[in-house]
Amino acid sequence: MSILIDKSGPFTHARTSVQRTMTLVLLALVPATLFDVWLFGWPAIFMFAITVASCVALEAACLTIAGKPLTPTLTDGSAVLTGWLLAMSLPPWAPWWIPMAGSVFAIVLAKHLFGGLGQNPFNPAMVGRVALLISFPLPMTSWVVPHPLTAAGSPGFFDSLMITFGGHLGHLDTVSAASALGYIKTELSRGVPVSQSMTHLPDLMDMVIGSRAGSFGETSALLILAGGLFLLARRIISWHTPVAVMGTLLVMGTLFNAIDPARFTGGLFHLLSGATFLGAFFIATDYVTSPVTKQGQLVYGVGIGLLTWIIRTFAGYPEGMAFAVLLMNALTPLIDHHIRPRSFGRTRKGEPLTVKGDDR
Repeated sequence: MSILIDKSGPFTHARTSVQRTMTLVLLALVPATLFDVWLFGWPAIFMFAITVASCVALEAACLTIAGKPLTPTLTDGSAVLTGWLLAMSLPPWAPWWIPMAGSVFAIVLAKHLFGGLGQNPFNPAMVGRVALLISFPLPMTSWVVPHPLTAAGSPGFFDSLMITFGGHLGHLDTVSAASALGYIKTELSRGVPVSQSMTHLPDLMDMVIGSRAGSFGETSALLILAGGLFLLARRIISWHTPVAVMGTLLVMGTLFNAIDPARFTGGLFHLLSGATFLGAFFIATDYVTSPVTKQGQLVYGVGIGLLTWIIRTFAGYPEGMAFAVLLMNALTPLIDHHIRPRSFGRTRKGEPLTVKGDDR
């Protein structure tokens, strides 16, 4: 009886693994997450902890039901990363049941029903966000103004428990706010031109630093960008998808703003608003749901950028990154089918490689 031993080949020299990759991605998210925790206080801490804990618990439950061992999969960090990214796409003061329901959509439906890690055709965190946004639009679009953890008006520990688990805002009477993209879309529906509504939004520097209403991971554009550059420097991701996403958004926004500045926001505003950097660096670059080839990644990124701009501009939702990623996830097999890497020993046209002096 032969025994198969699962080992890497002697030609494999790269010090890489799923756990190492997930750990580096999580490290890249730490600065922005810590800033967001400080910006939105204890309710955001509770929301983040519930989301990650729910994803890990559901991962363990699914593995147990499937009869699979817990140790290699549960400790690779994939469930933690899914919960982390899902939390960054949620309102920072979301009630407890929102992250728990989102975790079910992400881990159970989007991941394990397809066979687990590496088998899912769609990004689990974005499936969770979109399912929540369609199912529960009111709590998913209830934003709050920043309440820094160290500020005098920030809710304390016990007040935050009531906010997260009881839905009570206590003495905080004026906490609701609109995201930048949502505010622009609302004002346009009232006939207010973009140039006028932009004057009531934070300036570009505030948007870069990140002190505004929005999802948990939409505020700190500068820190998200720093994390993305860290991943590029460590070669966890390549530049093709992020540059294609951001470049397409920048071009489309700049072009149409030049055509009609009263109707269309500029390219720089699109780059700094919503989940552009988070989607470009951390979500669209998912190994499982994105194309294999560099050319395919460029096509994929252009598609995400174009769809995000279309949804933000013409659709009913102010933010379109999650929808765009899922739509392009569905097209990834088609992209891989038509844009294939060159086979070893053959030219790009598929003909055998000829060598000078070969008489065959």
